This record gives sequence, structure tokens and C-alpha cells, in this order.
Amino acid sequence: MRRLLASGCARGLRAGGGARPASGLCDPGRSPSRQASDAPRNQPPSSEFVARPVGVCSMMRLPVQASPEGLDAAFVGVPLDIGTSNRPGARFGPRRIREESVMLRTANPSTGALPFQSLMVADLGDVNVNLYNLQDSCRLIREAYQKIVAAGCIPLTLGGDHTITYPILQAMATKHGPVGLLHVDAHMDTADKALGEKLYHGTPFRRCVDEGLLDCTRVVQIGIRGSSMTLDPYRYSWSQGFRVVLAEDCWMKSLVPLMGEVRQQMGGQPIYISFDIDGLDPAYAPGTGTPEIAGLTPSQALEIIRGCQGLNVVGCDLVEVSPQYDPSGNTALLAANLLFEMLCALPRAKVI
Repeated sequence: MRRLLASGCARGLRAGGGARPASGLCDPGRSPSRQASDAPRNQPPSSEFVARPVGVCSMMRLPVQASPEGLDAAFVGVPLDIGTSNRPGARFGPRRIREESVMLRTANPSTGALPFQSLMVADLGDVNVNLYNLQDSCRLIREAYQKIVAAGCIPLTLGGDHTITYPILQAMATKHGPVGLLHVDAHMDTADKALGEKLYHGTPFRRCVDEGLLDCTRVVQIGIRGSSMTLDPYRYSWSQGFRVVLAEDCWMKSLVPLMGEVRQQMGGQPIYISFDIDGLDPAYAPGTGTPEIAGLTPSQALEIIRGCQGLNVVGCDLVEVSPQYDPSGNTALLAANLLFEMLCALPRAKVI
């Protein structure tokens, strides 16, 4: 039976474009080099040849490997939620997003992107975080991402709560210096501290500013909304030079014009995309720990990410999916699709 399954998977993967079958982790004896332009690349297998429930649960059913060497981009899970301020559960986000990614295919007809024809992509599994120590978890994340970035691999992260963006941007700064930031969220995440702690999912971008990780002239926050303890909750972001786009300024309109302005602002310098799933209205994405009413729509989310196509995107994350609050899986399905759109927007992704 195992031989039958293995041969069936191999046929399906070859039909999908010559990808190597997933074996849990990459062969420890192999250290793949950067692919030549005409060399075969990993491809999600076609359901015409491999049934969707078959195989290791990886993002888009891509091969899983332990090292970023030889990869142009990689999906990485960070199952951490001990920085949450309300409902926990985002530690299970990466696993559920991977499960729902089984429906994703290789091409994006809407944008003309064929990322798997130009990029070598795999799933690097999860960062082994410390669920009993947030500071130590940030260290583990930072060190893991420093290795990914040093290998020339662009990470696409499956969160996890929004605390994780802080150590990821620390790692990004080691290669790129201060980066621009496109931040989609219901919340600013620029608080200074809570319960006496300066590190939790409401503070990552304050800490990034403190350490000079952001080019503050190229920071845009979209989808901000909800009640506040003061009438001027945007003061800190404005004082740093951030552009803040409130959710009510996005209601019932296309965001294509906005993204045209964002593209001009970002220019050709490195930009990082951080997408909190609670930026979307909870009618579409209820599976999150801090939902706020009257948010963005999925079509607006697509306009935002597709508006980044051609920019110098050096990394992305999709955070705060808490699947137990969404038994249907719709939130994780939406997250998986948005991560695919991020892959399609990477600088070297082929577009026809």
C-alpha cells in the first residue's frame, strides 16, 4: 500500500511540474542550490493526479524541508499566542491555514502570476517557540528568521499572534536595514505597554520604532477602527510619520486608488507586508482573538495585496487566525488565499 501511494504521489507531482515529493523534512543529505532558470521547481500537486487529503499537511501541499538553502521563498509557521490580550488560540493558526490551503492551485488568472514557474518554494515547517516565555520565543523567532533571510529566501509567515512580527522585523533589519511597512489591521499595535509588560501583540510596531527597524516615512496602516480609551488613538502613529487609513474611509469603495498612492510612497525600497486577519470584518473572518465590527472585505484585501505586485517585497506575514472561533474554517481558508496572493506579489514571481 505504501508503494502504491508513493508511486501515485510521484506521478501526480511530475504532472504538476516536476516537484519533489514531500517527505516530512528535506533529505538531510541534500543541500539544494539556487535553481537554474530552466530547472524544475516545486509545484503544488494537481488534484487530477493526487487526491487532496493525501500526503503530509503542508502549505499548498508543497514539499517540506528543514533548510532555506536553495529556496527563493518559503512558508513558515510561528505557532505562538502567549502575547494575546483577549481570546487565545492563534498557536493553532498555522496548522489550520495549511489544512485549508489544499484548495489552492499554481496559477493566479486574475493577476497573471505564475509564481511556481520562477520561484523555488517550499514549506519550512514551524519555528519551535517557547510557549512559557515570550521573550525567549522572540529570540527563537529572530534567530530562525536570520537564517532564512541570510539564505536569500523570502519568508511568508503563518501566525501566530502579532507579537511575532517584531522579531521577524529584527531579522529583516540585519539584511535590509529599516524597511517600509504595509500594515493591515483593525488595531494600531503601537501601544507602549500593558500590565507592566512592553512586549505583547499590541506593541510590536512601537518596539520596531524604538529599535529603528522601520522607515517611518514608508509605513501605511489600513483598516484601523474600533473603540479606544482616548479620542486620539492615532497620535503616536501620526507623530512617527505613519499614514493611517481608517476603516470607515474604506467603506463601500475600491482600494485600487489608495494602493496607487501607497505604491508611490513605497518606491523601490524594501517593504514588509504584515496582515492581521482582524483587519477584515468578522462576518468574513470570525476566527480571531480580537474582532472589531465594520472592517474590510475580502475583495478589498485582494486589492491591497495585489496592489503590491512589483514592489520590493522582502517578507510577509498573516497573523491572528484562531481557528476554534470559526469551526467552518472560513477564516483559515481566507488566510491561505491571502498568503498565496502574497506569494504572487513577490518581486521575482513570473507574471504574464
